[in-house]
Amino acid sequence: METKEKSIFDKYPDVLEPKHIREILRCGEKQIYELLNQTPPPFHYVKVGNRYKISKEVFRKWFEGDV
Repeated sequence: METKEKSIFDKYPDVLEPKHIREILRCGEKQIYELLNQTPPPFHYVKVGNRYKISKEVFRKWFEGDV
């Protein structure tokens, strides 16, 4: 019988917000916005108004070092 290994990303939506990144990295809000405001940013995101939107797949690849 084959079992699928659970990923920490399974419980999150396909489009992440900074609050999701905070939970995954277990760090504060300030650190998340410092990360997002780096030049160049460590991973692609889209800013819609005042909201940051990050593809879960893009973030996962960065997090796992697949970039």
